Amino acid sequence: MRCVIGFGARSTATAADVEALLADLPGAEALLADLPETDYVLSTVDTRLDLATEVAAAHGWTVTTAPAEVLARVDVPNPSAIVAAHTGTPSVAEAAALLAARAYPSVRTVFTAPDGPAPAVGGPAPAVGGPAPAVGGPARAVGGPARAVGGPAAAVGGPAVLLVAKRASAVATVAVAAVAPAVTVVGIGAGGLEDLSPAGRAAIAGATVLFGSERQLDLVAGGATGATSVSWPSPLVPALPRLLAAHHDERVVVLASGDPMYYGIGTTLGRLLGARHVHVVPHPSAVSLACARLGWALDDVEVVSAVGRSVDALRRVLHDRRRVLVLSAGAGTPAQVAEILHDTGFGASEVTVLESLGGPDERIHHDVDAAGPLNVVAVDCRGGGGIQVVPGLADGSYTSDGQLTKHEIRAVTLAALGPRPGELLWDVGAGSGSIAIEWLRAHRSCRAVAVERDPVRAERVVANARALGVPQLSTVVGAAPGALDGLQEPDAIFIGGGFTAAGVFERCWSALRPGGRLVVNAVTVESERLVADLHATHGGELTRIAVQRAAPVGGFLAWRPMMPVTQWLVRKAAWK
Repeated sequence: MRCVIGFGARSTATAADVEALLADLPGAEALLADLPETDYVLSTVDTRLDLATEVAAAHGWTVTTAPAEVLARVDVPNPSAIVAAHTGTPSVAEAAALLAARAYPSVRTVFTAPDGPAPAVGGPAPAVGGPAPAVGGPARAVGGPARAVGGPAAAVGGPAVLLVAKRASAVATVAVAAVAPAVTVVGIGAGGLEDLSPAGRAAIAGATVLFGSERQLDLVAGGATGATSVSWPSPLVPALPRLLAAHHDERVVVLASGDPMYYGIGTTLGRLLGARHVHVVPHPSAVSLACARLGWALDDVEVVSAVGRSVDALRRVLHDRRRVLVLSAGAGTPAQVAEILHDTGFGASEVTVLESLGGPDERIHHDVDAAGPLNVVAVDCRGGGGIQVVPGLADGSYTSDGQLTKHEIRAVTLAALGPRPGELLWDVGAGSGSIAIEWLRAHRSCRAVAVERDPVRAERVVANARALGVPQLSTVVGAAPGALDGLQEPDAIFIGGGFTAAGVFERCWSALRPGGRLVVNAVTVESERLVADLHATHGGELTRIAVQRAAPVGGFLAWRPMMPVTQWLVRKAAWK
């Protein structure tokens, strides 16, 4: 196994700055002691060759570099618009690490420490996303030639994984990557080997390493006589990179329940390794089987997964006469579903438990307290209303201590923020969390972080998110700007509280991705004054929002004005 340490650094960074980050990596002592030092490569952008050479010389490592335009074509999990604006690539550390790991064993080295392996010379930089061209002779095979595993053969050395994602200090970033295997993912059902397609059986028969849960491995016992079976650890996702790297020269097959690309391990592996290094042999999903048994239209069913997630997400999709399928986490999920239905006024819904679909022990019944561990819960909703799907939920939908953006202002604010699928919001000074919660409710792929300095309010944010069907809301307890450190760069920011605190706007504006939106609702004279000053320098749109509600005055109705709000919307120029 070859480890590649990628790093990026400002022009003021020193070798000591890089060393400090390396020492601070998770499991640094074990990571750097696992392999002989000559098995390490230090990789960076070509403009930092001198610094890389200094660091590598102290460890006996070799160095490889690539120009920014090559690094910019590497898909990474943590791209940075700020880094892109300064260097010409959204990532240096992660991109450099993955690029060199993918090019192994023919990576082109530009420096070799004394007693290290001889550097390759001449030839172009390695191609992004695959092995480099041969440099100074043919590339060495790793573990033998590439082998077909139930599908197209993948070049050994092509896939790579990040063992440690980007870690940053004020002047440098570090990431660690390693060579990984191409993977075949085989979907299986409760019927085990007998129900598999010829392609699925052939893939399992040809595996040298078989990953899966204990139940999945038992279902295919005897189908892979020459394979080492590895049961998934818990938690799974953090362990995946090291597991894959440890078996980089094997024929790896991963077992998945049903369709691997539907709430399955196939999507996780695709993100980790790249789609071209993951070959999928699908099987009918539990959702398809459940709809077939119930006679429900697959395209008209809401699906909620409780596997590794909170079942409270069910609350978001409950509406009268809608049909919902819940992918259960175990035998207890059906009872949890029934409890939520009762709490939300949908207790009259018809609940069906479908167990071991497609297997010899398949059973369909309505007893939520007698469910087996492998089940899907079907809900034919009957009840009052549900939660509206557009922003501006009634104020009574939230518990609060008064720190709540009122529903009229909230609807206008969400319109200004303009949530789009997959985008990330920072809700700074979240109060009751209403803006972040309704951002998440706009689309199931939207993401949000609520930042609140008051621990009691932060707990209330979490409770509101669960009650309104978006338990995935991430909550950070702390005061801005310090609490914003380390958060992923957002696509939109709402500053509700703490706007006038020193450095809050500047930190938010610097983190906002190009093309992103920032919205401030100012109520006090001080916050309005700051908005006016910032508008003069940054531009944007100013809107004055005044709301009056009718309220009794004696035996009559009169208009009672709410505090007016000055809303500032400013868009950051898109990076070109």
